[in-house]
Amino acid sequence: MTVNTPAIVTTNLQKRYGDTFAVNGLDLSVKSGEIFGLVGADGAGKTTTIQILCTLSLPTGGNARILDMDTVKQAGDIKKRIGYMAERFNLYPTLTVEENLDFFARLRNIPRDVSEPRKRELLSFCRLEQFCGRLAEHLSGGMQKKLALACSLIHEPDVLFLDEPTTGVDPVSRRDFWRIISGFLSRGITVLVSTPYLDEAERLHRVAFIHQGKIVACDTPQNLKAALPGQLLEISARPANQAMATLKQHFSGVPHLFGETVHIMLNNAQERLPEIRYLLEQQNITLDGIRITAPSLEDAFVSRLTELTEPPASHKIRSNSYSAAAEADKGEIAIKVSELTRKFGDFTAVDRVSFEVKRGEIFGLLGPNGSGKTTTIRMIIGLLAPTSGNGLVLGYDLAKGAAELRSRIGYMSQKFSLFADLTVAENINLYSDLYGLSRTQREEGKEWVLDMAGLRGKEKAKPRELSGGWKQRLALGCTIIHNPEVVFLDEPTAGVDPLSRRSFWGLIQELSARGTTIFVTTHYMDEAEHCHRLGLFYCGELIALGTPRQLKAHQGKGELVEVVSPDYAQALGLLAAEPRYRQVSLFGSTIHINVTDAKSASHEIKTLMENHNVAVSGISQIPFTLEDVFISLVEAHERQGKGKGD
Repeated sequence: MTVNTPAIVTTNLQKRYGDTFAVNGLDLSVKSGEIFGLVGADGAGKTTTIQILCTLSLPTGGNARILDMDTVKQAGDIKKRIGYMAERFNLYPTLTVEENLDFFARLRNIPRDVSEPRKRELLSFCRLEQFCGRLAEHLSGGMQKKLALACSLIHEPDVLFLDEPTTGVDPVSRRDFWRIISGFLSRGITVLVSTPYLDEAERLHRVAFIHQGKIVACDTPQNLKAALPGQLLEISARPANQAMATLKQHFSGVPHLFGETVHIMLNNAQERLPEIRYLLEQQNITLDGIRITAPSLEDAFVSRLTELTEPPASHKIRSNSYSAAAEADKGEIAIKVSELTRKFGDFTAVDRVSFEVKRGEIFGLLGPNGSGKTTTIRMIIGLLAPTSGNGLVLGYDLAKGAAELRSRIGYMSQKFSLFADLTVAENINLYSDLYGLSRTQREEGKEWVLDMAGLRGKEKAKPRELSGGWKQRLALGCTIIHNPEVVFLDEPTAGVDPLSRRSFWGLIQELSARGTTIFVTTHYMDEAEHCHRLGLFYCGELIALGTPRQLKAHQGKGELVEVVSPDYAQALGLLAAEPRYRQVSLFGSTIHINVTDAKSASHEIKTLMENHNVAVSGISQIPFTLEDVFISLVEAHERQGKGKGD
């Protein structure tokens, strides 16, 4: 292969299942040494495309070439030169970290004198050296992902395929994962990655939006954002839901919540500011701030998909729903946790945790993988007995029984709460029967769930045939079909595309507005901004509690500097090697650095970059984001020696 030959090329690529096209005339060209991203809604064809390129699936039509080799005729030769990390866990759970690496090295026929130094390098780079003897099944989600990446790199592939590699992984582990990827850029490896995290896509060389099996836009992240019509307004208003509803009635641009703010694309945005202020004042909405801001890649993605798809299904709550929740006093305590503790042998998963959640509140629990979030939920709802302490829901201790209360709560587990062998309609019917709904209530509930989930015409489909977004909405519909007063959602949007996530959170906010209490765990920091209050877990302990605004305001330790560089990988490496900076991490395509004094640090960083001939587009002090606060608190506890390795 010559230097100028693309590493990946597809021409009119097709994959058909019956009458359905998963990939439909896809044309793609990825340069050698490029990090290229595939971004699309659930079911758009990302995974199918990657499986064809990895020679794991045969195309129905068209062709694909990897390193100038045909994926059908030269599949064996291609497999020797590529690495593949599947979306699902693809390690051997009963082998240790080191045994997994050794196994994949032998599978690739790598001589031991070559594989050993590579293995040591990967263990060091992935920070897995101290866990060599731990079984893969006992690693946290973030550590499993890093081990899977190391196994896919053990033979030093020319092309690496990553299918949603960081789905369900906390921000600390995600940043660590991308630090590893950026470290391999200098080696000329070509990377094709699919991801539901648009902040990750910001740091790729080029990104392709895929819709219904076709590429509908392909360019650099900067150009995709620049192509957006109009200007993006960021409006900080309270209550944000009411502000969004007001703007939706008066402007053609589709407003959406982004954390605690409302984003809306408008032509002549500057001229519309007085009108917006007047409209919000008329509705007694408090306006904290309004500014024109640069759109994100997520804004570009959502805008493009909105043009191509039908309006989402109506997610309106039934008019007779949630009467008990709506009538309850919003100041009443819905959930009370006191000194809750759970031990597994000598391991303390949850350590004397206490907090309260009010009626109608959206309460979010954040924490790295393995920090105890799911264990806490399972104890509160009575699925797991606490070692000590207790958790009360609506005044009842579910761990001791309270069968009469179970019909007043809903629980959507981390793994979708659906029965794989039942159809959509059968799943809905089963949950209706489990909650003791009458025949009339069941039929009304089924009609609502089908409309809410956008599953009309798919009543006979089974969950495995549905995309992630559809499964997620179906699972939520089954969870709340009986109108519960308190709903527990354990990472409900993991791996779901931004459009589906925004639609999902619109429903959650409406539930909260009607008085339903929402208890949710998530790894998406923009979702955490939607919560009224947040609790941060680390190694089973509750280390921070407050509103998103309070957590950011009380960060207090140092100042945050943002560095923008077209060569972010080299800039990141230089800054991370500087002992004077206690926190250096990627944030989209920029680098965030926690420093003592922003002004002096900016000058030092500029000099450092100039001395190493690294281009810098900008260095500025910015407010702490919720993700920066999250990472800062976690790393502070790690430095204090409280980490347990997962």
